[in-house]
Amino acid sequence: MARIELDLAHAYAPRPQQDSDYALLPLKMRFEDGGAYALLGPSGCGKTTLLNIMSGLLVPSQGTVRFDGTDVTRASPQARNIAQVFQFPVIYDTMTVAENLGFPLRNRHVPSSQIRKRVGEIAEILEMSGQLNQLAANLSADQKQKISLGRGLVRPDVSAVLFDEPLTVIDPHLKWQLRRKIKQIHHELKLTMIYVTHDQVEALTFAEQVVVMTRGRVVQVGSAAELFERPSHTFVGHFIGSPGMNFLSGQAQPQGFDVAGMTLPWLAGQSPPPGPIKLGMRPEYVSLVAPQASGALPMTVVQVQDVGTHVMLTASCAGQSVKARLPSDAAQLKLGETVWLQVLGERSCIYKNEEIVA
Repeated sequence: MARIELDLAHAYAPRPQQDSDYALLPLKMRFEDGGAYALLGPSGCGKTTLLNIMSGLLVPSQGTVRFDGTDVTRASPQARNIAQVFQFPVIYDTMTVAENLGFPLRNRHVPSSQIRKRVGEIAEILEMSGQLNQLAANLSADQKQKISLGRGLVRPDVSAVLFDEPLTVIDPHLKWQLRRKIKQIHHELKLTMIYVTHDQVEALTFAEQVVVMTRGRVVQVGSAAELFERPSHTFVGHFIGSPGMNFLSGQAQPQGFDVAGMTLPWLAGQSPPPGPIKLGMRPEYVSLVAPQASGALPMTVVQVQDVGTHVMLTASCAGQSVKARLPSDAAQLKLGETVWLQVLGERSCIYKNEEIVA
């Protein structure tokens, strides 16, 4: 296991001049020994580039990579003792499950008795003890991915296990089982694990700390609760949640938030500098209130979606829309009806230049 420290930037083209030239903008990060992390963001945001730099498949164009304080920037994956699990299972179909699991140990000339013991331990963790003598070619996709995972775990001295979207090819109804198994393995073996995904459910359920990325930049590192309650950037608010955070554009004034011709008075502790801002609020924290209630706006109902357990309401005001997750009785609302929605409250977040105002 290892503590991984990054101080780097990367551009695939020579002599980058502007932010858009970088695959990874300058960043400083630390992944603690034994931690479970996820790199989360849309396709093309730099997740896999960052993972490949950590694994040694890619040398950063600027900066350093350190494992436990040792500079490994130009060291090979083998020298770093990294295990990597890829999107598509990397196994040998002509070998049995046991032969696949033991392959990394045979390459290191580990005695056969130790290989059998270690393969047995890993097979038990993966719940594959009864399949050790089966050919890998006859297994399902999720079982093959289990073998890929097991090959990464079979070395007891592995520094870190890196996952590059390992559940993409797995059937949806099996994903939760494999995700649960990976989480269980982390708890049992206390390995440093870093998991790349664009799926927020995978990231938030697996990782203790989630690294949210966009356009080559790390915009927030935090727990699931921190990302949901206090997104540090509007991108995080939009990306995390289903649906994401609502944003209303307006002006901050000393007495309150000016939006749609109304001034919503600040609560205690809410006093951003005057000027253009965005007010962010989760649909879960927007509620129907009485007309003229403090912190509320009159809005026109645009859409009412009854999903059984709750109603997702979409309403608009002066060209801006807000989604609200409401109790089932809100299904009686009619299109075009005027409702008052509480948008400014204790859980509202205030953003200036897309960054949260403390």
